[in-house]
Amino acid sequence: MKAVRTHDRDASVDGLVVEEAPYPYAGEGDVIVRVRAACFTPDELTWPATWVDRGGRDRTPVIPGHEVSGEVAEIAVGTTGLSVGQRVAGLTDWNRDGTLAEYVAVEARNLAPLPAGIDHVQAAALPMPGLTAWQGLFVHGRLEAGQSVLVHGAAGGVGAAATQLAHEAGARVIGTGRGGSRDAVLELGAEDFLDLQLPAWQEEVDRVDLVFDAIGGEVLARSAAVLRPGGTLVTIAQPPTVRPEDGRAVYFIVVPDRGHLVEIIGRHRTGRLRPLVGAVHPLDRAPEAFRAKRGTAGKTVIRVS
Repeated sequence: MKAVRTHDRDASVDGLVVEEAPYPYAGEGDVIVRVRAACFTPDELTWPATWVDRGGRDRTPVIPGHEVSGEVAEIAVGTTGLSVGQRVAGLTDWNRDGTLAEYVAVEARNLAPLPAGIDHVQAAALPMPGLTAWQGLFVHGRLEAGQSVLVHGAAGGVGAAATQLAHEAGARVIGTGRGGSRDAVLELGAEDFLDLQLPAWQEEVDRVDLVFDAIGGEVLARSAAVLRPGGTLVTIAQPPTVRPEDGRAVYFIVVPDRGHLVEIIGRHRTGRLRPLVGAVHPLDRAPEAFRAKRGTAGKTVIRVS
């Protein structure tokens, strides 16, 4: 099959090439997905898990990408819950070859059925930001209707998903970012917008129940000050060094989850959640797209077949 691979950990994105690769092996509990569209995370070649298997053994050359939309091509012995030909979307394991290929082996539990009316390009852009936002808001943040949430980086992929999901859940959403993203964030469902370029932005906002941070750094450090006593600070950027008064501070890494995917895909199907799709490239241009991704708006999608 054709795939994007790198043979050199030190070369980073410059080592990515499109070449022939072995057809994936499906172990017990796996399915083989014929990839229609896939996405990647710009810094995933710096993740230790990209280069080793679950036992810590080197597994170069590696195929990057962890978000996928396609159809089930094969089902391994002992795998249940899906059928050959079924449309699926999901988030794949960090320690296995990824989705920038014509076929990928995925644990069936990491995939969810994809209704016929959803385009593969849109579906491929859903899993990473959608699951991250869902888990940050409702699993770690325990957000409920009537509460308030401050979403840092609300115009980005994860922030936009969090803004839409929190609004749809009945929370009051305040989005943050650079001033030029105000209109886009309000359109996503935020009731108010806070410009992080203000020198003392934390003094311009009422206390909130939850902060969802996708930025880190100084923004994260100042965020405990805007929480009500007992509030929760959730971040995907880095472990927080400042904890809220009588509250919780949580740093987490997203995990695949079929149940959460079903919720996310259902909301997309009914128009309540839309991913931010940027450029769309064919597989042959994936290395170029990988190198150019930083600083571009929206999720870059690789259309495979």
